[in-house]
Amino acid sequence: MNVVIAASSSATFPVLPSLLIVPAAGALVVAFLPRVRKDLTKLVALIFSTTTCALSLWLLSDFEYEKHSDMFQFVSRQSWISDFGISWSFGADGISLFLIVLTGLLFPIAFLAVDPEHNDRSYFAWMLLLEAGVMGVFCSLDLIVFFLCFEVVLVPMYFLISRWGHGNRSYAATKFFLFTMAGSALMLVGIITVAFLHADSVGGSITFDLVEIAESQSITRGTARWLFLTFALAFAVKIPIFPLHTWLPDAHTEAPTAGSVILAGVLLKLGTYGLIRFGLYLFPEASHFFAPVFLTLGVVGIIYGAVVAAMQKDLKRLVAYSSIAHLGFIVLGTFALNTEAIVGSVLQMVNHGISTGALFLLVGMIYERRHTRQIDELGGLQHSAPLMAGFFTVVMLSSIGLPGLNGFVGEFLILLGTFTAHRWWAVVATVGVVLAALYLLWAYQRVFHGPAEKENAEMTDLKTRETLVLLPLLALIVFLGIYPKPVINRMETSVKTLVVHIEKHVSGFEEPVNRYSLGEIKIDIQQVEEGH
Repeated sequence: MNVVIAASSSATFPVLPSLLIVPAAGALVVAFLPRVRKDLTKLVALIFSTTTCALSLWLLSDFEYEKHSDMFQFVSRQSWISDFGISWSFGADGISLFLIVLTGLLFPIAFLAVDPEHNDRSYFAWMLLLEAGVMGVFCSLDLIVFFLCFEVVLVPMYFLISRWGHGNRSYAATKFFLFTMAGSALMLVGIITVAFLHADSVGGSITFDLVEIAESQSITRGTARWLFLTFALAFAVKIPIFPLHTWLPDAHTEAPTAGSVILAGVLLKLGTYGLIRFGLYLFPEASHFFAPVFLTLGVVGIIYGAVVAAMQKDLKRLVAYSSIAHLGFIVLGTFALNTEAIVGSVLQMVNHGISTGALFLLVGMIYERRHTRQIDELGGLQHSAPLMAGFFTVVMLSSIGLPGLNGFVGEFLILLGTFTAHRWWAVVATVGVVLAALYLLWAYQRVFHGPAEKENAEMTDLKTRETLVLLPLLALIVFLGIYPKPVINRMETSVKTLVVHIEKHVSGFEEPVNRYSLGEIKIDIQQVEEGH
């Protein structure tokens, strides 16, 4: 596979660098604002975040998936440390496109939905810096720049949990920081080693350019497998994959509502995206070699997350464990190593960000009114808050994977692709779908049905602002469930290119026969005639 770096029609405007610069500049502006009214600070932060969202939507509208199906678009390069071949190199393709758009969308929603209880300038400054770091991860084509952005997100998330969180927030923030920092330190060693080994192999100067290193495949097989593990461990912690998941329930439970929305919506996707972009692409042979291990861990995560979620008494903690199960599906599809499953994984990253982000918003709204998340202290809420119950129903069903809603499409493609390549892993993973229906429907029944005690009977329904915040997420849940073709088309071309890259560099590997066109779900007539 020869990946061509293509400029888009918007090449005259550096849209990808702007996705980092705008929120980073906003963080500085908000941090140094004079002590003014709280609503004015929020307005300034919202302007910067909304501008970033508009840039991401521009990126989406100008993305040419048919003309440049196998190319990075909107490419921007600026030399930084030329002696070591480090540059500010950015590009987007169908794999990163919708994760960029998801990030651009969720931050303004989080700003609008939740107000910090104190120190609003620091809160909004950390949130904007977090947005800049996440955008950098999804846009970077330079390994050092990617690592810096990957690490930058730790600091604002640590302070958001430790200063604006609940209960045992210091412990949760420290645990989150130490787990993710330990994995990332090993990845830095791997990045430096990859660059130097590549330079020695090709006899050229040192470079950290992702495409150049990935296309050359100049590192020996045994060394590449060890280097793959240094990357995979960092991503496994960030996802997190069982058994490296223990920081996630604590971080979600103690984080403020907006922190939980962003943590579930986009931060966990840094790990799953990293496995595809910097795992499969940089180390195709090692990814194929270790695929059975990650397929097994993915299935274990699906079952374990669902079983433990069913045992939770805290509604927010239940949603946190459901994320472990959903991310297990994404890992499963990624290492099935075929187009259907990987497209399903990328799509499910977006679906999970929308659905679980909405769930955390709704749980936060319940907590704001009742000051408890204990399921046995809630009950009968549909009588006093029917609109909230309706929103929760739709979001819950999308998380379960009900046909007609977004969660079904991603899970279906993952299971379809996995079944084609690894039948028994797919069969076992299907049990997770059944368990998801069990714990989410049971939780919904206990929270919204039954008799309502005095506090629950007097709980207010959704306010106009809260309804308007949730409506875009609800619209996306329905749209992606009914008509996902425009999204899938833009993902599929880039994923096919990645799979061809794996086939080229893995001896004896060939993608199972693709019987479906993902955009149209059309059976290949030739295969039918041959009786397959």
